[in-house]
Amino acid sequence: MIAYVKGKLAFITDDTVVLDVGGLGYEIFCANPYKFQNKLHQEMLMHTYQHVREDAITLFGFETEDEKYLFTKLISVSGIGPKSGIAILSGAEPNKFIAAVEQENEKFLTSFPGVGKKTARQIILDLKGKLSGLLIIGEENVGEGPDKNYDALNEAEEALQALGYGPKEIKAVMPELRKMEGATTDEMIRKALSFFIKN
Repeated sequence: MIAYVKGKLAFITDDTVVLDVGGLGYEIFCANPYKFQNKLHQEMLMHTYQHVREDAITLFGFETEDEKYLFTKLISVSGIGPKSGIAILSGAEPNKFIAAVEQENEKFLTSFPGVGKKTARQIILDLKGKLSGLLIIGEENVGEGPDKNYDALNEAEEALQALGYGPKEIKAVMPELRKMEGATTDEMIRKALSFFIKN
């Protein structure tokens, strides 16, 4: 089992990063690859989970051990495979996901791609009470979906497209915009433009 990979970040795609380790490139699937953009061409360490099937060996990468642990718990739930687990992690911060499980918030959980009511109930049944010590969630309110500011995020994304920014650039800035709880569309657009200038 490959527990982590340490090497130079060679390049980033929509779904993966590639780490160069002594001339060998490891392709690693991540929830939000572009959040590592500031480490491009620098050495970094990526915590990894190795998934083995008859026809493929795939690496999934995480910034922290906590994220990796949450991923392994997710894929232990019947009906959730590695791709679904990564999709869930890309749509919500770990603390909000854990809060949703503890609060039995099925509406939040079913807002993720591939998660229906049956799978949401299974997640709650299998994981409730097993994740609360992973992160400090306090009085976290998970809202009605992965992003409380869904409308503002949507409008900001459409505005950036209209300004000529491509899918890769927009995907790179979305994790930053998701952190702006309570922000207006204009504030998010200004934040995005500032991000593009710096990066």
